[in-house]
Amino acid sequence: MNVFLWVLQAVLAVVFGLVGVMKSTQPKEKLRPVLAWVDDFGPGQVRLIGVVELLAALGLILPAVTGIAPVLTPLAATGLAIIMIGAAVTHARRKEPPAIAVNVVLLVLAAIIAWGRFGPYAL
Repeated sequence: MNVFLWVLQAVLAVVFGLVGVMKSTQPKEKLRPVLAWVDDFGPGQVRLIGVVELLAALGLILPAVTGIAPVLTPLAATGLAIIMIGAAVTHARRKEPPAIAVNVVLLVLAAIIAWGRFGPYAL
């Protein structure tokens, strides 16, 4: 199970790291063709979402690898789960079912990591 959690952590870190960099470095106009929801938020909010996702991606890996404050790993996973709830609400409001499905999958993966790292497979 520990190896499984590490694989999930790596997958989520890559996904959220990439989209976090994209959201935090690109202007809204460039994001709009790929992420239509950015029209519902200001440029600062989109950038903040990106920075938070990037920090959470780092939090999934670095504390566990270094052994420095490893409790941050399940906290990062919990934070990503909360972000995915907000994302699902946004996509539901915009009537975008395929995006909600992606949010639910990412939410479940983050919740599994949080459960495993807070509980029986804590670092």
